[in-house]
Amino acid sequence: MRHSLIIAVVSVLPGRDAFDDWSLIAQSCNNDGLMAHETWASTGLVLSLVSHGHRELVQALLQDLAHLCAMSVTRVVLTLNVPEPPPIPPAGGWPFQLDVRMNQHPLGFGANHNRALEGASERFVGVLNPDVGLRGQDPFVEMVALAGELGVGCVYPQQVDGLGRLQAGERQLPTPWSLLLRRAWGRVETRVDWVNAACLVLPQNIWQTLGGFDESYFMYCEDVDLSLRLRLSGKTLVCAQAKIEHVGQRASGRSLRHLSWHIRSLLRLWCSPTFWQARQLLQSDVTSGGRISPP
Repeated sequence: MRHSLIIAVVSVLPGRDAFDDWSLIAQSCNNDGLMAHETWASTGLVLSLVSHGHRELVQALLQDLAHLCAMSVTRVVLTLNVPEPPPIPPAGGWPFQLDVRMNQHPLGFGANHNRALEGASERFVGVLNPDVGLRGQDPFVEMVALAGELGVGCVYPQQVDGLGRLQAGERQLPTPWSLLLRRAWGRVETRVDWVNAACLVLPQNIWQTLGGFDESYFMYCEDVDLSLRLRLSGKTLVCAQAKIEHVGQRASGRSLRHLSWHIRSLLRLWCSPTFWQARQLLQSDVTSGGRISPP
């Protein structure tokens, strides 16, 4: 008979003036001991999940991850960007290591994910939005397999709404003209220059080489910049067959504060060398099947 042991560890990391980092680690160990877990961690997948007061969404997503993704997800780092209670573990404990961090002060999208994935030892890293639904399946088996292929920089799933209709998770390079055509005239974009970061898996060494997200952006365009830097480094963005449920919040259309962040991030992007290098490269690029070929 195999026996399970649930180990809870609470730790405080000093020297971080932006946030207090406390970790709640729920780790299932079989009678083979911790060595098997550590060996799997060196080749597994760590996911970064950030909550901005999304307690119910986070609880539901973690339960889905525990039920559907126990064989593919090694560790989950949950960052509570605003005060809220930690998630409630299932009766048998989490089947992956859960690291819960609480910020003293809210941080941006990129900063939260960068801190969560800093020093990751797993072979693959991923970012996941709390408003994602897994639709009763594990998308990460396929995503990790694709991310391990030569030349792949990032893998993303297809995104659908609650009725199964495809959503626009893939976009063209956001120039002022392309944004005007899409917003004012509803132009359908077919070229894939960047993908949103609702659900991504990357090889850990590529993530570390790029330095993760550029923290000079705040809440918007971090995923655009990351996609373009991957593209410029010769890596591909690969669309998996797996589907997740996700409908973009589009908060910049409802909130003046979010609109201000969005405009500032776009201006920063348009003034960046990455944007202009990518624009020159992508003008002649032809893509198919959600895959962008390296230059």
